[in-house]
Amino acid sequence: MDGSETGWGRQAEPAPRWRALLDRARLGGRGAEHAEADQHAEEPPAAPPETPPRRGAGNGWSGRAQAIGHPAELSYGAEPAYRVEATYRVEPAYRLDPGHQAEPRYRAEPSYPVEPGYAAEPSYRADPPYRADPEPAYPDREPHRGSASVESRYSVLDNGYRHEPPAVESRYALLDNGGYRPETYQPPEPAPAPAAYQAPAIADGYPARVEPARVEWRAPAPESEVDRAAGVLRRELGTPRVLAFANPKGGVHKTTATVLAAATVGSVRGRGVLAWDDNELRGTLGLRAGSARHARTIRHLIHDLAQIEILEGATLLEHLDDYLRHASDGSYDVLAGEESPRFAQRLDQFTVKRVLELLRRTHDVVCVDTGNNVESANWRTVMQAADQLVVTTVPREDAAFSADWMLDLLHEVGMGELADNAVTLISCPTPGRSSLQDDLERHFATRTRAVAVVPYDPALETGSSIEYHQLQPETRQAWLKAAAVMLEPFAR
Repeated sequence: MDGSETGWGRQAEPAPRWRALLDRARLGGRGAEHAEADQHAEEPPAAPPETPPRRGAGNGWSGRAQAIGHPAELSYGAEPAYRVEATYRVEPAYRLDPGHQAEPRYRAEPSYPVEPGYAAEPSYRADPPYRADPEPAYPDREPHRGSASVESRYSVLDNGYRHEPPAVESRYALLDNGGYRPETYQPPEPAPAPAAYQAPAIADGYPARVEPARVEWRAPAPESEVDRAAGVLRRELGTPRVLAFANPKGGVHKTTATVLAAATVGSVRGRGVLAWDDNELRGTLGLRAGSARHARTIRHLIHDLAQIEILEGATLLEHLDDYLRHASDGSYDVLAGEESPRFAQRLDQFTVKRVLELLRRTHDVVCVDTGNNVESANWRTVMQAADQLVVTTVPREDAAFSADWMLDLLHEVGMGELADNAVTLISCPTPGRSSLQDDLERHFATRTRAVAVVPYDPALETGSSIEYHQLQPETRQAWLKAAAVMLEPFAR
């Protein structure tokens, strides 16, 4: 019987299976001698001898139903060729492949459940600009247990870039502590309280009165006499003042005293001081003081007085300056006297008053060097217009007698108040102190308001031009004190 027609058809085709085993052996590196052994090992056991089939009822082969229970049919159901094919399931190429066995990373997937970046998120609740109004901590909330290496994105902006981020605190701990506190943050030291402040004490339910801080007053350093004198000369005088230097006797330093008084006051005040030589008998004040820019005197001024006295302001000063001389340092002006003795007749009472009124409109202090004739209208008009009388004398008996007699005369003519408020100026013509000087100081202190003494200075001995800056410092200080005594009653 042909093998293709038997019931053992699957074992009757050894050639294809052999070739398959041979190819597998070749691929596995085994030799041809092992291929045959593999074939015999895998071949199923030999089938028992065929038994003639039983025929049916005349209709040919009975088929598979007639073979049930036959031993040959039972061996077909347990065909060993298919059982050996388990080599495909245990093929080492698939089991040893590390790529197929090392796939647990897809099943573990640890990065998704942890997700620390989304779970921590402490930056929105710990935002520093909103720390002043902290959010209340609710008991049902649990603090986050996120990763300690996560850093708030706002903390990087606050603290600058850091290579090693600090550990993240709990968002509720940040709120409880009053705001974000990085590790490098150092709180500022509190400012010390003012030393003078003291908390008020409580007495009977009311705060006690706090005494204010005590300010200690200290008296200023004592002012020197020179500084005080200069301060007096700088003050306002209210109205223009006229100082009359008088003594009927000649040679008692009337002209010198007039020039130095004007120079002293002018050096302190800077402007507005004039010295007028009102001596009818050839006065020398114009020669000893001021620069001779021109030869005009009081006579020229009186001649043009009607045209000048109607002027005002700067125009008046400009026109009057054409009749005045000026000191070398510009501290005072000089109105020189007339040299002709016949001019004295023109200095009547009315004319002298007009000249004094004009000078008061342009100057603050007018120092007048009076003449020696106490009976003239000129002399008496100046005495009546004077605000301060200065009695000049030297430590000599004849000069002192003349000054004392003049004071008596003023009392007789009704100007006793001017005499009582006068200042006696004693000028020392020699370096040494005279024995008569003390007696004169005591005597005139009883007759006048004050007594001033000015020392000897070699710059005045020659009788030439008087330059204030050439005087010795002691002489300038003495004249500063003497001028302050003269103007002190008017200083405001």
